[in-house]
Amino acid sequence: PEETVTSSFASFIHAVRPEHLSKTVRHRSKRMILDSIGVGLVGSTTHVFDIALQYCRELYSSVAVSSVYGKPGIKLSPTLAAFTNGVATHSMDFDDTWHPATHPSGAVLPALLAASQMLPPSTKPNGMDFLLAFNVGLEVQGRLMHFSSEAHNIPKRFHPPSVVGTMGSAAATAKLLSLSTAQCAHALGIAASLAGAPMANAATQAKPLHIGNATRLGFEAALLAARGMEANPLILDDIPGCSGFSAFYSVYQPKPLSTPSDHHEFLLEKQDIAFKRFPAHLGMHWVVDAALSVRNLFINYAGSFSPSLIRTIVLKIPVSKYINRPFPSSEHQARHSFQFNACTALLDGEVGLSSFTESSIHRQELRELLDKVVVEHPEDNVANFDKMYGEVALLLHSGDVLTGKCDTFYGHWRKPLSKESLLKKFRSNASHVLPEEKIETIISTVDNLENLSDGSQL
Repeated sequence: PEETVTSSFASFIHAVRPEHLSKTVRHRSKRMILDSIGVGLVGSTTHVFDIALQYCRELYSSVAVSSVYGKPGIKLSPTLAAFTNGVATHSMDFDDTWHPATHPSGAVLPALLAASQMLPPSTKPNGMDFLLAFNVGLEVQGRLMHFSSEAHNIPKRFHPPSVVGTMGSAAATAKLLSLSTAQCAHALGIAASLAGAPMANAATQAKPLHIGNATRLGFEAALLAARGMEANPLILDDIPGCSGFSAFYSVYQPKPLSTPSDHHEFLLEKQDIAFKRFPAHLGMHWVVDAALSVRNLFINYAGSFSPSLIRTIVLKIPVSKYINRPFPSSEHQARHSFQFNACTALLDGEVGLSSFTESSIHRQELRELLDKVVVEHPEDNVANFDKMYGEVALLLHSGDVLTGKCDTFYGHWRKPLSKESLLKKFRSNASHVLPEEKIETIISTVDNLENLSDGSQL
C-alpha cells in the first residue's frame, strides 16, 4: 500500500528502538522527567488537584494499581491515576514548555507511570523502554506542531497540550504496550477524536484538566486500539473536504515521519526545553526578568524601591488576549497576567509559590502598582515564544525613565537551567510532600533510568 503520513507515524512508533536515543536526547528528556515529577508533587497540594482526586476516587477504582502524586496511601485505576497526575502537573502552570508552544511532559509522563504499574510483572518495561516511550510521545507532539505555522505562535483557539498532548500520550502508551503498526495508527486516530480544549478556559481551574484529559485520553486510545478498536487510517493526512487532525489548525501541511534506521535525530536533539523558575504562564518569565532588571536600576537610583516615586509603569508585550489581565482576582488569573507578574517582581524582588496566594494577590500596595500600568504592543514584539521579549519602563515623577528588557529569560531553551538550578527546583517542589531520602531516591532513579530493570519502580 502507498505510504501515508499516518502510516509513516505508525511505522515510526512501532520501529524506533532505544539505540536511536542520543546522549543529548537522553540527558534532556531525563531533566524533563525529573522536573515534571517535581511540579506534579507540589501540584498535589493544590485545591484543583483535590477536586480531581475526589472525583476519581468517587467515580470508580476497580483496578486500583497506579500511584498518585503526593498521596502514598492512595492508588487508582491506571487511566484515572494518569488523569489525576496530569491535573497535578499543570495545576500551577509550573510544567515545562516547548516550541512550538505546548507542555509536552505533563501530557505523556503520567500515562507512562500509570501504564507501567498496570502491566503484569512479566511484561514490565525496563528503564530504557520507559525513556524511549517518553521520547516517542515528545517526538509525535513536536512533529505535529511543525505541520502548522499557526502552532508556532501563542495559541488563540485550542490549548495545544489538549490537542498534540493527547496524540503524544497515545503514541507513548502504544510504544510502551508494544502495539503493532496498525494498532499504533488506530491509537492516533482514536486519540484525535478525544482531543481539543478551547483557550477560553485558560486562567481558570478548568485549564489543568486539559493536561489531565490529554494524558488520560491518549492512554485510553492506546488501550482501545490494543483491544481491536479501529479508526480512520488517514487521520494525520490532509484530505480535502474531510478534516482529520487538520481540524485543529487552519493551516496544515503534514509530512511523513521517516522510519528510524541506524540513526534518527529526535526533535529534542535540535530543540531544548524551557523549564519555569516560578509557577506561571511562560510569557510571564520575560516580564519578570525585565522587571527585576529595572528594579535593580531603580534601587541604585533611589537607594530603595519606593513606589511613590513612580508615575507610570509601561509594559511592552506581545498581543495575547488571555494573558493580558490588568487586575486578576484569582490565583489562576494571576498566573496568566503580564501586569500582575511584572508588578509582583517590582514590589517583592521575586516571584514564587507564595506570590499567588489570596493575601498576596489582593495586597493594597500591589493594587496601587497595577493602577500605574500602561500596556504597549510594539510591532516587533510578536506572540511567539522564540521571538518575543518583555520590556518594563518606569516613568518617574522626576521625569527620569528607567528601563529593563529581557529577550531570553533564564530557563528558556536558549538559556537552559543549570543542573544545580533544576535540582534546586525539584527538591523545593518535592519537599512539600516527600521526605528528603525519598526525594534523593527519585533524583538517583531518574539519573540512572537507562539501567533500571523495572520502569514501574519510578
